[in-house]
Amino acid sequence: MLFTVLSGLITSSLIVPFGRFLKTKWGFILAFLPVLLFLYYIKLVVPISQGSYFVQSTAWVPSLGINLDFKLDGLSLLFTLMITGIGACIFFYANTYLKGHKYIDRFFGYLCLFMSAMLGLVLSDNMLLLFIFWELTSISSFFLIGFNNDNADSRKSAMTALSITGLGGFFLLAGFILMGNIAGTYNITELVGKVALIQQHPLFPLIFGLVALGAITKSAQFPFHFWLPGAMKAPTPVSAYLHSATMVKAGIYLLARFSLILGGNPIWTYSLMIIGGITMLYAAFHSLFRTDLKGVLAYSTISALGILVFLLGLGSKEAVIAASVFILVHALYKAALFLITGIIDHETGTRDLTVLRGLRKVLAPVAIAGFLAALSSAGVPLTFGFIGKDLIYDATLQSDSQLFFYLTAAAVLTNILLVSAGFMAGIKPFAGKLPEQFDHVHLPYKSMWIPPLLLAVLGIIFGCIPGLIGDWIAGPTANSILAQQEVFHLKIWHGFNLILLLSAITIVVGTLVFISNQPSTKKLAWIATFDKISPENIIKVCAQEIVLFSAFFTNKMHNGYLRSYLLKIILFAELLIGYQLYLGGPLHIKWETLSPVSFYEVTTVCILIGAIVLTIRTSSRLTAVVATSVVGYAICLIFVFYSAPDLAMTQFTIDTLTVVLFVLVLFKLPSFLNLANRRTIIRDAIVAIIFGSMLSMVALRVLHEPTTTNISKFYGDYAYVLAKGKNVVNVLLVDFRGFDTMFEIVVLSIAALGVYSLLKLRLKSSDKE
Repeated sequence: MLFTVLSGLITSSLIVPFGRFLKTKWGFILAFLPVLLFLYYIKLVVPISQGSYFVQSTAWVPSLGINLDFKLDGLSLLFTLMITGIGACIFFYANTYLKGHKYIDRFFGYLCLFMSAMLGLVLSDNMLLLFIFWELTSISSFFLIGFNNDNADSRKSAMTALSITGLGGFFLLAGFILMGNIAGTYNITELVGKVALIQQHPLFPLIFGLVALGAITKSAQFPFHFWLPGAMKAPTPVSAYLHSATMVKAGIYLLARFSLILGGNPIWTYSLMIIGGITMLYAAFHSLFRTDLKGVLAYSTISALGILVFLLGLGSKEAVIAASVFILVHALYKAALFLITGIIDHETGTRDLTVLRGLRKVLAPVAIAGFLAALSSAGVPLTFGFIGKDLIYDATLQSDSQLFFYLTAAAVLTNILLVSAGFMAGIKPFAGKLPEQFDHVHLPYKSMWIPPLLLAVLGIIFGCIPGLIGDWIAGPTANSILAQQEVFHLKIWHGFNLILLLSAITIVVGTLVFISNQPSTKKLAWIATFDKISPENIIKVCAQEIVLFSAFFTNKMHNGYLRSYLLKIILFAELLIGYQLYLGGPLHIKWETLSPVSFYEVTTVCILIGAIVLTIRTSSRLTAVVATSVVGYAICLIFVFYSAPDLAMTQFTIDTLTVVLFVLVLFKLPSFLNLANRRTIIRDAIVAIIFGSMLSMVALRVLHEPTTTNISKFYGDYAYVLAKGKNVVNVLLVDFRGFDTMFEIVVLSIAALGVYSLLKLRLKSSDKE
């Protein structure tokens, strides 16, 4: 499993040096990568359908609980087959769709990266590993959505998608960390055995909220749904892959995978039912007003995702079976419709439903694929969609909730609207008389129209022989979600019953809505009048306010003056130290515990104070540097008095180096500009005196704390044994805290380069002015 995940990453990296071959006639070879991966996973269908599962674990960062843990069960198998199977169709399709594009190699690099990220996500059995792949899908989809980066709308859509899904990923990580800390493990399989511990914890509502936020943002649920229609600016292969079978289904996968851990309680049930119910009705209604083919498909996709969240919220056995089937039903017909839309756009140059019609005469195979996909989306008998729709109605009717009537009514209404949307996308462009402007349209190359036709035909085959999916795919998927071993048989015919009646009503009324609803710009303009109260606009207004506040905060707190930064840092430190001193109670000084003060110490402190006074009063930078060095050397003497010569030598070396750097930097600069007024000087003096007093109080408190020498004893005992050094301070700096010292050296090196650049800088007289 690890190799299958890494294969796409390796291929993506190899495209950098060898991508030029993708621009030749051999570019189609890359499409065999998902084909081979599909064949690898399809051979595991039989053992998994018999109740087996496969695990693989490789140590990665065990100290943090992060291991390369992978698990293949019924749920992950369903998604791997969709990712690789539909992915293979997309690869073949895109090779022709983007033929001649100057960045086609870059496109396939992003696509391989995304495919690997999705495989890693659905196979991960470690929460932190899952999160890594979760974020990788967001990053790779950002590049895919914004592939046409010379288009401002594409860039904006990519940023919106990344912002929404990235924000959800942040909340998801927080939920995972809380869950892992409570359960003591990040392994998902082990978490299933600690359900009671997690759900009985006081933080459980917060954990559920964080995980749910991550899932609903990724799966475009209300009110975060608006990023998905915007993402339609991406090339059609991207829309077909990301928004039918992969990225938007990642949130569905997450909810399904964690239903055993977080589900089975009112918080889970009612939250997901409400969110999914609102989303499926809202988006299905909006799909009726779109005139762009991709817009219709985008909103119908959001509605379908809402149905899946709604079913997972119900959580019953019937609902889980319905969700397991509908995931594949939707992936097949929606991917086909997206690819058909791409063909129409590629050949006619438009996706406008107000002008598209009669294309069956010039795109016959594409029309057949559209017709079959539309029938499946409508749930017509002998299609896979018919079985999926019946299972949804069965789930709502058998719900334990007293609201089963309203749940069923919501499902019926949603499906009626989706019937119309499916017919708009799959039938309307091909029906009617062909306009003269489309007489030149011709059938594209086979690699473009065979993939959608294949997907549409599979929707019919699975509808006629549902046992292929029920016994081998959907059944094991439902068993993985429910953690049980039952046999589920999908049937075409269940007799004359209420479910069949509801299905007939759905098809008939949905067809009437399709016939009566003619897409027009007037209706689109009417629905646009409500944009001011739309979630997208509200979130954008909030984002603008955040930007304004950020600008205000930046201008006030980061004004570019070093003295301002130092003042704010010291004030904040004073608040923290003062609060801790307040919690510590009054300070009782035991004078008898303090060592007597010698003449040398008094003299050294007087020199130190004099150097400080000279530093703050001089108008010469060079004098200030020299006086500052005196302060450092005085501290070195104090270290010597207290028997720390190694520390004194280290301090002496650092001070000397710092003084040299200061002199080099400040040597050619003019004298001080005395811009500070008396009020500023008094303010700074008060702040400095308070800070110094607080540090003195801290030092006195430390003197009265019990002394523990475990750490210092360890360093003293092992400085020579482990690091072969007799100077303990140097060993600390170079060995035990070597990384700290390394980064300090890097900072000093960068500063030295900056100093050298300034010294070598030769400005023209005009630049100086």
